[in-house]
Amino acid sequence: MIAQSDLDHCREAIRTGSLSFHAASRLLPGKVRDPALALYAFCRLADDAVDDTDDKAPAVLGLRDRLDLVYAGRPRNAPADRAFAAVVQDFEMPRALPDALLEGLAWDASGRRYETLSDLRSYCARVASAVGAMMCVLMRVRDADALARACDLGLAMQLTNIARDIGEDARAGRLYLPLEWMNAEGLQPEAFLANPKPDPRVKRLTRRLLDEADEMYVRSESGVPVLPLSSRPGIYAARHVYAGIGGAVVRHGYDSVNQRARTTGRQKLGWLALSMLRTAASVVWPNPAVLYAPPLPEVAFLVDAAARKSGRFSRSDALFSVLAQLEAKDRGRRPLDRAGA
Repeated sequence: MIAQSDLDHCREAIRTGSLSFHAASRLLPGKVRDPALALYAFCRLADDAVDDTDDKAPAVLGLRDRLDLVYAGRPRNAPADRAFAAVVQDFEMPRALPDALLEGLAWDASGRRYETLSDLRSYCARVASAVGAMMCVLMRVRDADALARACDLGLAMQLTNIARDIGEDARAGRLYLPLEWMNAEGLQPEAFLANPKPDPRVKRLTRRLLDEADEMYVRSESGVPVLPLSSRPGIYAARHVYAGIGGAVVRHGYDSVNQRARTTGRQKLGWLALSMLRTAASVVWPNPAVLYAPPLPEVAFLVDAAARKSGRFSRSDALFSVLAQLEAKDRGRRPLDRAGA
């Protein structure tokens, strides 16, 4: 069980750091909401630790060490770590799921760019669909079809975030737009990062991202009616609140360079009400053609991991490789840091 003081700390971290999830979580039953707050707090703080520093390698390596301690049953003496360790133990959380998040953050730390939409989906799978799969585990749902649709929702939400943050990311030197798309529009990545502007080409790419997100939102919806009834309002709410961010981008004329799309408290309340209405109608069996659609290739490994309660764990060669690169980068900087101290 999560200690109340640790849970209170996680709730406050989410309330101030992730307004969209905080709003949606209010519709989850307590037995899911509390561990979900612990899960999101751990993931959010990990993401912030990487985003909020110029020297990202130590932050990712620190997260690796924190996960090792959590799964060894000896979490770091911090509220989010203790709370997440309780979640891991109580729900038998497959290690491959938080490790996928670790890999996505390692890609951020290494400055990876994404050539194709599939490459970008692979990134979104790690930093968002992995969280969707973990949410299913918290609901005691291990059905592969439901997991696949939860991963679709994660893809949709992350694509929405990327579309919203194009300007903010560019000013921080980050680029998530598929390079293949940019090349087709005649956009040079370095030139765009040096002077991001919302010209018609960038707006077209923003629209493409949101169109892809909308397709994933539609795919995800068939999975909601097979979740426990008490959890459906919160999942519908997450779907509508995040899609509402995309709607705000559209209302700004697809300009997410000069302005960051935001939603209002009144809008969130409206989406929460809509989610309750949709839950009341969700007794109708979903479209089987969508529910039973195979998972996208980019998220299939998450579905396989979450569908199994146990099994031998080993980090993937790809994750070992990117962590080794970050370790080498970190070691290469340390002598310089000491010399300049």
